[in-house]
Amino acid sequence: MDRDIYVHGHHESVLRSHTWRTIENSAKYLESYLDDNVSLLDVGCGPGTITVDLATRAPKGRVVGIDLSEEIIIKARTANASSLQQNCSFEVGDVYNLDFPENSFDIVHAHQLLQHLTKPVEAIKEMHRVVRPGGIVALRDADYGGMIWSPQDPRLDEWMDLYQRMTGKNQVEANAGRYLFSWVSQISFSNIDVSTSTWTFATPESREWWGRLWADRIQKSTFAEQVLTHGLAKKETLNELSDAFANWAAQPDGFFLVPHGEIIAVK
Repeated sequence: MDRDIYVHGHHESVLRSHTWRTIENSAKYLESYLDDNVSLLDVGCGPGTITVDLATRAPKGRVVGIDLSEEIIIKARTANASSLQQNCSFEVGDVYNLDFPENSFDIVHAHQLLQHLTKPVEAIKEMHRVVRPGGIVALRDADYGGMIWSPQDPRLDEWMDLYQRMTGKNQVEANAGRYLFSWVSQISFSNIDVSTSTWTFATPESREWWGRLWADRIQKSTFAEQVLTHGLAKKETLNELSDAFANWAAQPDGFFLVPHGEIIAVK
């Protein structure tokens, strides 16, 4: 199977976002299912901040974070070395071919993963395989098409159009949040609970963080490289879109909302 193309890559501007994520801001819907003894697989763990947070909630259990990138797994191990407990580990792994027997985990968790996969249903099937009967597959993904912001800026509309076209080139779904229920419904789970949550950036500090993050990502990440390679925009356009995010961040009434779909699917 050809490797899926990760539209963001692992530039510092991307990891700046990933290392911010915790149970509190990115996996609250899963919190009530955690206990001291839970065994959990975190698929597409990235730098591992959510993984380590999950491990602190399962001191007598087992938490494994996997990612396709060996580079990012090394970074996860290094960055979390001081906080790693004996119940937490990181391994290189492929979501389409998980290196675990059937019924290995109580919970399989994936945050912001399916939006980057060409075959999300196949990935969920593999998660279903390795979770035990009565266990859960927990999924959360953003929906780019549902993002809203103020003040309006036609350059931010252009950014959204460009992002949708770029992910379309990679044959992945930028609006994954709205499709999670449909994808999971194609697999024989005994019960599926659907919820939603948001990230909201409206304080001076959060606007500066989110706006600068995207201003850098548009110019410097793998996204920029792919846009230029595919001829979807010129460097001058990327610079303008980067400036749009910096300008938005400077607005005293700036508001940005990122919606997410969430799934708790019981095997």
